[in-house]
Amino acid sequence: MSVQELSEQELGRRQSMQALRDMGIEPYPAALYPTDAFSDEIKASFKDDEPTRRQVCVAGRIMSRRIMGKASFMELKDSRGRIQIYVNRDEICPGEDKEMYNTVFKKLLDIGDFVGIKGFVFRTQTGEISVHAQSLTVLAKTLRPLPIVKMKEGVVYDAFSDPELRYRQRYVDLVVNEGVKDIFIKRTKIFNAMRDFFNQHGYLEVDTPVLQSIPGGAAARPFITHHNALDIPLYLRIANELYLKRLIVGGFEGVYEFSRNFRNEGMDRTHNPEFTCMEIYVSYKDYLWMMEFTEKMLEYITTQVLGTTQVQNGDNVISFKAPFRRLTMTDAIRENTGVDITGMDEEQIREVCRRLGVEQDQTMGKGKLIDELFGATCEGKLIQPTFIIDYPIEMSPLTKRHRDNPSLTERFELFVNGKELANAYSELNDPIDQRERFEEQLRLSEKGDDEAMYIDQDFLRALEYGMPPTSGMGIGMDRLVMLLTGQSTIQEVLLFPQMRPEKKKDNASEE
Repeated sequence: MSVQELSEQELGRRQSMQALRDMGIEPYPAALYPTDAFSDEIKASFKDDEPTRRQVCVAGRIMSRRIMGKASFMELKDSRGRIQIYVNRDEICPGEDKEMYNTVFKKLLDIGDFVGIKGFVFRTQTGEISVHAQSLTVLAKTLRPLPIVKMKEGVVYDAFSDPELRYRQRYVDLVVNEGVKDIFIKRTKIFNAMRDFFNQHGYLEVDTPVLQSIPGGAAARPFITHHNALDIPLYLRIANELYLKRLIVGGFEGVYEFSRNFRNEGMDRTHNPEFTCMEIYVSYKDYLWMMEFTEKMLEYITTQVLGTTQVQNGDNVISFKAPFRRLTMTDAIRENTGVDITGMDEEQIREVCRRLGVEQDQTMGKGKLIDELFGATCEGKLIQPTFIIDYPIEMSPLTKRHRDNPSLTERFELFVNGKELANAYSELNDPIDQRERFEEQLRLSEKGDDEAMYIDQDFLRALEYGMPPTSGMGIGMDRLVMLLTGQSTIQEVLLFPQMRPEKKKDNASEE
């Protein structure tokens, strides 16, 4: 960036940086600064009747300043919150150094700069717990002004609220918008609680490939790349299911993975092309067991993270107290449309879709038509946690046939607040049946369905070595975080959501 492109404030900060250096003060020192306290802990542990004042060393950003002659106040923001700092010129710059105080503190430090403070904790006459500075160290100079919110006559200025700016410059969003950091702290707690629940049951966390020669385990359009050394195309994984099942074949009792997945599809309030899914597979179990396991897991997570099973999300209060409602897919469609699709063939279901105004086209097979019908007429009405169970076989190419009805599969999806949260099966472990299902997917691909599954010959070979009865479940972690933090868009729970490239300013057009 040329000097001509700098704003007046940015130019002033660069001049202040150079002035510090001219005074022998390095604005970006490399030395260790040994902090020993945080803002929240200082305020929580303070006692007015302590016999001696506690000495602390804190560091953070200057978020505000009030300069009043030789005594001044500033607000310091660290990773845990904010605390007031009292600065007295005669104490941090005794004797002839008073002029340095006037120059450095009053003129060369700005909002957003990082400083270190050593001093003692006390309570001001107005009752605010503060740190009385005995030394001040410049730790990092900021060259761009923070968009600190200001109000004048009821009008808000400099609010950093534009979603595109917030997501593109998340680092600024985290600094100036209260509550944003809390979402991501809670996100980590959700992951940790889930991991603790699985570990308590003795299941093993594993890693499987992100670059795959076959994009299997889900019906989705993949991203394609090329490996130069091997001279082969590779796909970013759309799911990790088939690799985790290979591990069950290999003899693990239960395995799980927090998987970063990639799907080259649309983007909206609940979809990002890069997202996190957790998948778990447990041998000698079925989908009925997995439903109870999922209920207990979500009840555990909400209690551990929120202290309650009642979650406020928009206007809805959602209860994660087990058990959850269970409803077959055909019953859900009948309940919401009055139409019983049991026994209907592809053309009959296509006609139902036409009659109900559900979008469909000739590339869709029976399973895709049922999926569209359910999504359009049922999904948005499932607010409280509800297991939709027993899916038609055409919708579930990796699922075991239902033990009582071979036209159905032993599958459930968990819907909460009108969106799918989890998907689970009694896993198909018959290699001959699995091959036939893959071949049907191949026929759909030839009809033009670009989300149909590929045939993974190595996975079929693994099944031929034998996989015990197994149940698997996948859960969308970003959607779970949305639910438990009360957010309505997936971008709010991703630190760096996918964005279009930032447009460059056309300086010529501005002149």
